[in-house]
Amino acid sequence: MAGELTLLLRAASDGDEPALNRLVALLYVDLRRLAHRVQGAHGHTLDTTSLVHECYLRFLDRGKIQVNDRSHFFCLAARVMRQLLCDYARERLAEKRGGGAAHVELREDDAVERKEASHWLAVDQALERLNDIHPRQARVVECRFFAGLTEQETAEAMDLSVRSVQRDWQAARSWLAERLQT
Repeated sequence: MAGELTLLLRAASDGDEPALNRLVALLYVDLRRLAHRVQGAHGHTLDTTSLVHECYLRFLDRGKIQVNDRSHFFCLAARVMRQLLCDYARERLAEKRGGGAAHVELREDDAVERKEASHWLAVDQALERLNDIHPRQARVVECRFFAGLTEQETAEAMDLSVRSVQRDWQAARSWLAERLQT
């Protein structure tokens, strides 16, 4: 399977849509696991299946995707899923502010969903600020936290030493924790 995966990754990187379809089919269970992990990080605003399917559609919209290996594919998928969840959170917050809808009474579930959406966007904004200052640390967070990669897998995906990944991971976690304390 590793050989087939490599061939499919290369073909998908060249814009071969059938190769991307086959790649997603082979990795569907892993993508669902990733989607569940990304969701678990900040609430369940979008169900797992929808998140995987939206991620796939986003890959199709982009055409060519530049992917080096399996770990890199999952880093990219985690980033796309994070973007999708942020987009969804923004939409939900816009709806709560009116968004052209009829006025309805707020329920307790609405308050919980609004809090989750706000938290998700705060995490995303903090990660974007980190990316502006220390892009490599932000990528390590995406690989470790969102994609669930090990230190070794992250090092391979980013072409770094394991020790560099460890230092970046520790520094990024401290930086983010400081910014997200409220």
